[in-house]
Amino acid sequence: MLTAFVLITCEVQRISEVAQAVAELPNVAEVYSVTGKVDIIAVLRVKAYESLDEVVPGGIARIQGVTGTKTVLAFRRFAGRDLEAGYDLGLS
Repeated sequence: MLTAFVLITCEVQRISEVAQAVAELPNVAEVYSVTGKVDIIAVLRVKAYESLDEVVPGGIARIQGVTGTKTVLAFRRFAGRDLEAGYDLGLS
């Protein structure tokens, strides 16, 4: 399973509308409105690299109000101590 982060810029007056439309697309796990140079970040989970074509240019980029996207692929997931502690049963 691949994780990708899509940084989305859109027309300011359509941020909520675009975020909701993105959230309804297949393979979109989470959507956040954010501060900074982008307006929305979407977290995607896809089975194959080629699936990104369907989700990003074939889906997100076609939503009315989207003015640009930039996709970043995750190599590895790192968990904090709190997450690890949650799985620790205390057995030696």
